[in-house]
This record gives sequence, structure tokens and C-alpha cells, in this order.
Amino acid sequence: MKRFQKLIIAAVALGCVGGAGAGFFFFWPHSLPDVSASALQPTGAALIARGEHLTIAADCAACHTTKSGKPFAGGLPFKLPFGTIYSSNITTDPEHGIGAWSDAEFVRAVRSGVGAHGENLYPAFPYASYALMTTDDILAVRAYLRTLAPVSEDAPSNSLAFPFNQRWLMRGWNLLFLPSRPFENDPSKDEQWNRGAYLVEALEHCGECHTPRGLMFQRKQSEALSGSEVDGWKAWNITSDPDSGIGLWTNDEISSFLSKGHANGHGPAGGAMREAVDLSLSKLPTSDIEAIVAYLRTVPPIESDEKVRVKRTSWIQNASSKNSDGLGSRIFAGACASCHGLGGDGLVNSRANIIGAHALADVDGSNFIRVVLQGSSDSMAAPGRTMPAFGAIYNDAEIAALANFVIDDIGKKKGAVTAEDVAKARK
Repeated sequence: MKRFQKLIIAAVALGCVGGAGAGFFFFWPHSLPDVSASALQPTGAALIARGEHLTIAADCAACHTTKSGKPFAGGLPFKLPFGTIYSSNITTDPEHGIGAWSDAEFVRAVRSGVGAHGENLYPAFPYASYALMTTDDILAVRAYLRTLAPVSEDAPSNSLAFPFNQRWLMRGWNLLFLPSRPFENDPSKDEQWNRGAYLVEALEHCGECHTPRGLMFQRKQSEALSGSEVDGWKAWNITSDPDSGIGLWTNDEISSFLSKGHANGHGPAGGAMREAVDLSLSKLPTSDIEAIVAYLRTVPPIESDEKVRVKRTSWIQNASSKNSDGLGSRIFAGACASCHGLGGDGLVNSRANIIGAHALADVDGSNFIRVVLQGSSDSMAAPGRTMPAFGAIYNDAEIAALANFVIDDIGKKKGAVTAEDVAKARK
């Protein structure tokens, strides 16, 4: 069943939940929480500095800043099968942003998905993960956001089809799927593990992309971090499974991928993951990265479809493969090999090494297609770290041929990419 159909069923199901008890859900109290900081909370400049660190760890800028837009002014579109949701302005502007919000209203929004006027927010804002944040941390983020310059711009209005434009439906969703209390340390684990768990599950909200969704678009926690799809991009399996996850990665390889967006033998990060590295993970202290690694090591293995385990001796290939005379091979030799090398082992720098990249083990080529169409760069578009977009240069059939050649020749799989797949990705 297609995701759109599933989401229709989800909305109907939530409507049924609110059927006989619709009055209960409509008048569900949205009371403001107690937001008293603990005795451990710093004050003044130390509080703001802590809030900045937490805002970076929570990757707020990624969703609340458009490309070339003003920081935290919102307006980033989230295109869904049933319409488009735009991120909100979270600057200090009192009319268009959150400058007039009280601390209690801010905590309620972050933890419960309820806005200042009692309106339900949509879980494109990952409040189901942020619900695990401590009150101290949320208040620290609030303190930092108060230092931002106001931006007097309204984000565009959401454009959602019925019944998804009925915000009250989210009350039933929250009742079913929202965590009831903040993260609690596991006393059987050490401090590093607990810090990693808090980062992965709450602040960095990794499960929002890497965990499959159920019938009501909720995270399927029984398959946590085993991979999912977001806006046409595949977020890969990051459980400890050795074949489809990161079970065979070394600690250094995981750390490198998180902090630099690349690990030899596993390729570079792309799409939203590269953005998360650029804006958030790369700015975390080494201790936080090590904590994330320690936690991910203990995530139970779950096998998913894309198998990325490849014999190292078969990685580097020459140009004499069985497809060397095909269209895809010729495009790769002319447009790609000058950076990536004929065998994919990279010529300009280690980041250009795409051997072992998860995207090349995916026979559907979902992420590969998008990277070729859109290119890939960090926020500074630094030389040697930027791949140009080829969407205007090659047609759909040519990109499909290129994808199938690379998946076959470097990924050691049989690519199944069609021109129709590329056309769909262009949209």
C-alpha cells in the first residue's frame, strides 16, 4: 500500500478515535507545564552558551532556516503526499516569531507539540523526540533563542488536504504515541552511554529519519533505527546489524562519518544527513560524538533490505568491466572519474572515495539519483567538498544508465533504476 493511502487510513483512524469521544479530544486540556529550572541550571552568559550548544545539537537551524534565508526565520517546506508544511519563524519577533511566548508556552510546544494559542503542531516538528528533553535543556535553548535578531517575516501558510488540515486530529496521535516523560538515565549503563542515548533519542532525534513509520505515521519503535525513507531519500540502517547496518564499522569510522560526513570504505554523507553533519554533528565536542558511538554500538541488530557488506578485495575496479562500453560507463568516465576515479576510490581527496557507500548498495538508486540531480555541498561550498548538480546536463535515461552502471560496477549489485524513477525524483 502506498504511503499516501496509509496516511489517509491514519487520518480516518484518528477521526474514529475521536468519534464517540470527539468531545474529549476537542476539549483535551492544553495546560501549561511547570517550568522551574533546577538548581544545576547556570545563569547569564553560561546559560546562553549552553543553550547555543543544545540548539546546535538539536539541529534547529536545519529546519528553521531556508537556503540563503535569514537564520531561524522559518519557511522551509516539507513536501508530503497530502500537502506542504512550512517550518515556523522562531526568532524573537513578537508578531511573526516567538518573542511574545512565555517560557511555559515554549516548553509545552517543544515537549507536547502545542503552540502558544493552544493549536496542535504537526510532527514534522520532531516534538515526539524532543519530549524526552529535560526542562533545563529546553529552557537553555529558549535562553539562547532570545538572543537572536528578530525577523519580521511570516512563514508561508501550510497547504494540506482534508482531513490533514484538521489540527485537532493530532490530539489523538499525541495520546497514542507521545512519550509521557523526559529521558531517564539507565543506572545499569555508564555516563557516556547515557549521554549518547540522550543525544540519539532526544536532541539529535535520529529516529525521526532512521526509524520506519507505521500505519499512523508513528515511529515503529520495535524496528528503531533500522532505516526509513524521508522525502524520497533513504535514511540508512544504523543498528548494529553487520550486513545492512553499521555493525562492521570501526569506532573511528562511525566517528568520522558523524563529525566529517565521510568515512573511508563507507563513502560520503548526502542529502539531509550531510546537512545534519554540517550544521550539527560536526560542531559537537569529541566527547559527544564518542558518546553517540558508544550508544549506537548497543542498538540491537535489525536486518534491512540494503546489504552493504562487500569484500574489500573486490572494491577497486578498472574500466574493463562488462559494462565498460555502455552509456552509463561513458558518462561516468567523462563526468565523474576526474574526481572519483575510474574505480570510485577518489582522486581529489578522500571524500571523493565512494567505495562502500550505502547509496551504491541500493538497487533502486534513490539517494544516488538525487545527489546526481541536485549535487552536494556543505554550507560554505568549499572546493573539494562540493559535487555539482548534473540535473540540467543529463536527461532521465542518461542518469538512469549512469546509476545502474555505478551500482553494478562499484556497488556490486544489479541496478534497477529506470528513467521514470529519475523523472519522479526531479519533482
